[in-house]
Amino acid sequence: MDGGKTMATKKAAAKKATTAATSKPAATTKTAAKKTMPTKKAVKKAPAKTVAKKASSKTKYSPAAGQSVERELKAMKQGKLKSDSGQKVMNPKQAIAIGLSEARRAGAKVPPPPPPPPPVDK
Repeated sequence: MDGGKTMATKKAAAKKATTAATSKPAATTKTAAKKTMPTKKAVKKAPAKTVAKKASSKTKYSPAAGQSVERELKAMKQGKLKSDSGQKVMNPKQAIAIGLSEARRAGAKVPPPPPPPPPVDK
């Protein structure tokens, strides 16, 4: 049994010796890996892109129509929006359609609704 203990310690000692000889000193790896952050003065922000606004005659929807749609989407997310049949609206597309419909009734600039699809003959 005494021989087993010496064997384990010899292996451990040999392993420590090989890892110590091949590893790099800890001080050089820490300093090489450390990077400094630039100061606030050195950091430059990219210039903001300016987007040209369309003329009011070329825009499809008025700002009032956009506000109406936002209001309806918010109501849908809160679970308060109901369709004409009284059922809760779950589809965002349906909420947008309701908002555009209300904007049309209020007189906001909104394109006309798409025509209904033609009937399918069987």
